[in-house]
Amino acid sequence: MAAMMARERNSHYLTDAYHFRFDNSLEPALTVDSGDVVVINTLEGYGGKITPESTVEDLAALPWDAVHCLTGPIFVNDAAPGDVLRIDIVDIEHDDWAWTGIFPGIGVLSDEFGDFHLQQWRLGSDMRVELRPGVRIPIEPFCGVMGVAFDEPGEHLTMPPRRTGGNIDTRHLIKGTTLYLPVDVPGALLSIGDGHLAQGDGEVCGTALETNLVVTLRLSVRKGRSIRAPQFETYSPTTSKSQGMGYLSTSSPGDDLQENLRNAVRDMVDLLEAEHGLSRLEAYLLCSVAGDARISVPVLGQSHTGFVTFSMPRSVFVG
Repeated sequence: MAAMMARERNSHYLTDAYHFRFDNSLEPALTVDSGDVVVINTLEGYGGKITPESTVEDLAALPWDAVHCLTGPIFVNDAAPGDVLRIDIVDIEHDDWAWTGIFPGIGVLSDEFGDFHLQQWRLGSDMRVELRPGVRIPIEPFCGVMGVAFDEPGEHLTMPPRRTGGNIDTRHLIKGTTLYLPVDVPGALLSIGDGHLAQGDGEVCGTALETNLVVTLRLSVRKGRSIRAPQFETYSPTTSKSQGMGYLSTSSPGDDLQENLRNAVRDMVDLLEAEHGLSRLEAYLLCSVAGDARISVPVLGQSHTGFVTFSMPRSVFVG
């Protein structure tokens, strides 16, 4: 990975400041002023325990509670409870390698894919990774975990996502996006990690294209504004590398949105197996790293069922 040096005025570089929990008692690894730029080195979710040489046995040996590896926390001067931290994602540099794993008990179809599996990926010169010949996924790097400390004391896992962020796994937080987080504690105490080369909305097998990133952020305090939960703005299409050739889509109506999602993903796995010659395992992995889950219609009442769709960009099948 190319270690990008800070190139802007009032900029900082942060590395080797790793931890695995949000905790408002942690000493800041770095203190910055509002408007400063920080270049942050992040490790894959398990803190470097998975490498290009790792095997499925290494994956099976991982402790579940040793995820996610975070870099930080960063104390932002003048940030106070009730403020908003504005995070401009200025740049993202990435490795040419990633991994995707299946863990027993994790994922939308965990009852159907109950064994450990490790998929290693290498980035090609076309900025895509290849699942098999004729199936290539374009990359759009982002951090799966971005969050500030919350006011409850003690150590807290990055999951589930909370009002102050955490494992939000929002694939639209790419270069050029602005994220807003509510501040609960003095200084905000921002930490980031869980780098991804790409991910589908839903990350349905439980992992994406997991990798190491160097992320450049501009951090600014917004006074006089309060938000309930994370918000973000994009300034260009965040799916531009997948759009243009249409989608394959499956769907499921019903009263239970989680079951609807399971059915829609299962039908997509069946479709990819039948129409594109993928194995069920390959199809499930592809759904997690490239497919998008959507709630088209929510469950609005006892007599109104919901409708979930799952879409796969046809561009991944370009030879």
